[in-house]
Amino acid sequence: MIKRGLISLLFLSAAFGAQTCESLASLTLAATTFTHAESVPAATTLPASCHVAGVIKPSADSEIRFEVWMPAEGWNGRFQGAGNGGFAGSINYQQMQAALAGGFATASTDTGHQAGATDAAWALGHPEKIVDFGYRAVHLMTVDAKAIIRAFYGESPRHSYFSSCSNGGRQALMEAQRFPEDYDGIVAGAPANYWTHLLANSVWDLLALAGKDNYIPAKKLPAIQAAAMTACDALDGLKDGLIQDPSRCHVDPAALECHGAETDSCLTAPQVTALKKLYAGGRISDGKQVFPGYEPGGEAEPGGWQVWITGPAPEQSLMFAFGTQFYKNMMFGNPSWDYRTFNVDRDMKAADDKLAGTLNATDPDLSRFRARGGKLILYHGWNDAAIGPLSTIDYYQNVVAKAGAGYARGFVRLFMVPGMQHCFGGAGPNSFGQFGGAAGDPDHDIGAAVEQWVEHGIAPERIVATRSQPLRTRPLCAYPSVARYKGTGSIDDAANFVCGPAE
Repeated sequence: MIKRGLISLLFLSAAFGAQTCESLASLTLAATTFTHAESVPAATTLPASCHVAGVIKPSADSEIRFEVWMPAEGWNGRFQGAGNGGFAGSINYQQMQAALAGGFATASTDTGHQAGATDAAWALGHPEKIVDFGYRAVHLMTVDAKAIIRAFYGESPRHSYFSSCSNGGRQALMEAQRFPEDYDGIVAGAPANYWTHLLANSVWDLLALAGKDNYIPAKKLPAIQAAAMTACDALDGLKDGLIQDPSRCHVDPAALECHGAETDSCLTAPQVTALKKLYAGGRISDGKQVFPGYEPGGEAEPGGWQVWITGPAPEQSLMFAFGTQFYKNMMFGNPSWDYRTFNVDRDMKAADDKLAGTLNATDPDLSRFRARGGKLILYHGWNDAAIGPLSTIDYYQNVVAKAGAGYARGFVRLFMVPGMQHCFGGAGPNSFGQFGGAAGDPDHDIGAAVEQWVEHGIAPERIVATRSQPLRTRPLCAYPSVARYKGTGSIDDAANFVCGPAE
């Protein structure tokens, strides 16, 4: 990788001034073949731009497709990398369009394969493609993108940023940990960074729901959510349809057990047991936690448990897709593998031994990133039904413990989002610029906040989130602070809240 970087630098040092868009197809970059370089006229909200596409082959079995888009005029001097959700498999054009509209040069990659986000069949028998997906593709895309930008404009980006969620959050943390020189500011949302344990927990949950007696149908989720809200909505002093900190909420699923005939408003004894397991998270035989469970609140909402955990029917959830695809194609190399044979002690350890070094981004030592002035913002929705939100708190606390609280305050912040589902959506205010693009007011836009921190040294302590229907704004506070109502004014207006310690 060092040799590759030197080759790129030597090439760029020989370059003279800016080049035309079409001439970029003749650039010489290590292990890279360009497929096109073309000028694209302005369209609707997008400026005229130069689009460059290519394929990077760091191994004989690699085929990392990537694209770089650059404004023909009005470049803001910044580069923004766009990540991928799920098992990736496609270039993130949506985020690239948003970035281009904001004046950024931008790039994205399919991470080395073309497939749907829930499909990992490409990994079967292709260990190099797993490495590309794990960390190599995003890094090499970034190296090439910076070289292309330098060739086109005659100067390098003044600052580089990466913002993404879920697997993209894992990619973001992988960049900070492995390649701290790539980006100056990173926003990592709901990161799937403990990949092997997250997917072991997915299969643990599948087993908890397996069988007609244990399965919890979608029609019972409203009763579960109602019980959580009744128990915990007012814990912060406001009955506002949000549980501010669900980790303080204690819901006993046994209180939902049917006494008499089963209805949609109660759970059978096996369903109560299953629900307890979902809230608690998986454990190995000695009692150690596999991965944090799900927090109460938001179970019945769109984008919640019916999508991720229970599915519309048994074995139709996204959890089922991700867990089984991982073990079939990445771990065991057996498309016929049956999740009902899963043994958490044995199979999670096997996954850790084989793939943790490639897929997990759990290293809390960010000293190299901090030393070069890097800034990291983490965020996670408290109602996330895909990745237990306590996992991000755990990683944040590990970073703080490793760096020391004083040093950590200088480069990392965490924002927990009450009422938000996975990356977006939910009953709470959940829009705060988390999908990159045109950075606006740093008080309302997490992308602008990390830019302000990197470029002006102003650390974010509060970011206002918005929900449009019905209109509600609420401040997100730098963890462990929480939003506290002043006591007067509308509870739907962020101006009537301050950030402070939890009561």
